[in-house]
Amino acid sequence: AMGSKKRKRGERATTHPRNKYSDNPPDFSLLASKYSTFAPYVFYSGDGRPRIDWTDFNATRELTRVLLHHDHGLNWWIPDGQLCPTVPNRSNYIHWIEDLLSSDIIPKVHADRNTAKGFDIGTGTNCIYPLLGASLLGWKFVGSDFTDVALEWAEKNVKSNPHISELIEIRRVNMENPASSSEELNDEPGKYGQCTDTDFDNGKAVVIGPSPPAHLQMHSGIGKGYGGPPILVGVVKDGEKFDFCMCNPPFFETIEEAGLNPKTSCGGTVQEMVCPGGESAFITRIIEDSVQLRQSFRWYTSMVGRKTNLKVLISKIWEVGATIVKTTEFVQGQTCRWGLAWSFLPASKKIVPSHVAEKNNLSFMLEGLQRHQSAFDVLQSVESYFRNMGASSKLDSASFKVDVTLSAEQCNSILKTQTQNGTDQDILISANCPSDKLNDMRLCVSVFQQIPGTLLVKGLLLQKEIPVPGVFSVIFQQLQEVLKSKFIVGIR
Repeated sequence: AMGSKKRKRGERATTHPRNKYSDNPPDFSLLASKYSTFAPYVFYSGDGRPRIDWTDFNATRELTRVLLHHDHGLNWWIPDGQLCPTVPNRSNYIHWIEDLLSSDIIPKVHADRNTAKGFDIGTGTNCIYPLLGASLLGWKFVGSDFTDVALEWAEKNVKSNPHISELIEIRRVNMENPASSSEELNDEPGKYGQCTDTDFDNGKAVVIGPSPPAHLQMHSGIGKGYGGPPILVGVVKDGEKFDFCMCNPPFFETIEEAGLNPKTSCGGTVQEMVCPGGESAFITRIIEDSVQLRQSFRWYTSMVGRKTNLKVLISKIWEVGATIVKTTEFVQGQTCRWGLAWSFLPASKKIVPSHVAEKNNLSFMLEGLQRHQSAFDVLQSVESYFRNMGASSKLDSASFKVDVTLSAEQCNSILKTQTQNGTDQDILISANCPSDKLNDMRLCVSVFQQIPGTLLVKGLLLQKEIPVPGVFSVIFQQLQEVLKSKFIVGIR
């Protein structure tokens, strides 16, 4: 199916090419020889390679401290049990935002100043993103948080680096409706959790999630919405403009879930790692806030821990009227996280993933149809989908196909209203192709029965020369969404 692009063999998402560690992973031996405090945590395995015990919080914290000092000239510390970030991974997110800001997909609107300004949602005791962004790229930051320990230590980490302290403001989030004391958690707030290996590689202190007030409700499947402190609305001041926001949301719904299979210890408190509804509810609130703030930010971004959440969040963002959505994959060791970014500014270019743009045949499966829904019903829906678009559409019931012709103007208007979710290898196409360069587009959509309840829908472009690359894929992806929502929603 479209959208579930698999990597070719031998091809894998890697560390960002500008990341200091992309070709030079941290050298534990070297660091142990330079830092006597780190040396006790390093041991050598059978093959002679230096290692540390990832399940030892003191070891992971000391590694982060020496890397920030050795490679970035930063003085840094966090108290016991607070969520400890890994430096190479945090750098990936910073460099991806750098790519977003330097691309011309969204025109640069703050041309009056050269310094980018970011907002770090839930900066934590570690304040890692402002420290890296300011030291690597000279960016300005507001880092927000609401617990006393996070605010105190984030401030300490900023002040202990006077060469960049002017660039970073730590801002307290006022708790409008904190959870009442009667709504106690099964786990006492502040109990330290173990992170799973997934969370270690991407688990920045995300202390914006509260101790879940709706803990008991949640288990009965009610109240999955976000009920914590303000995120952007109520924290961003009137008239403030930012180039981006960034966030590592609380990835978990309960502290028990956060503690499953602990292969690493990065510490982490309930407030940092848990919120009702997990990351999905949290990022949905960022999306809601972005609708209110709109062009106050050039880019809204967040880290996403689960690919299943990513698809749902992308469709929510399109629904609220964003002009562009971008995603990326962050890989660190065995861990995958995704970056999600969107904007409400008018996009200067339209984006189509290049692996799709050059194809002239596309297909997807419709699975889970009910008995009374036949291939013919699906074909009729295909025909009406194109008719509603204004295209000429002819159903051939003998060969189970629909022939379609779209005019040049229809192709152009589809591209103007649709913006594809891009990957790093994108073809950029101008939103306004000169009309004289456009031709009519002819395509054929066929439906094949696979097994009972499953149909294969195939689209074939009937001409070799496509006037504008990507129109076909945009149309076909829309068709896929329409058919899936019509025939499959509510059936599973």
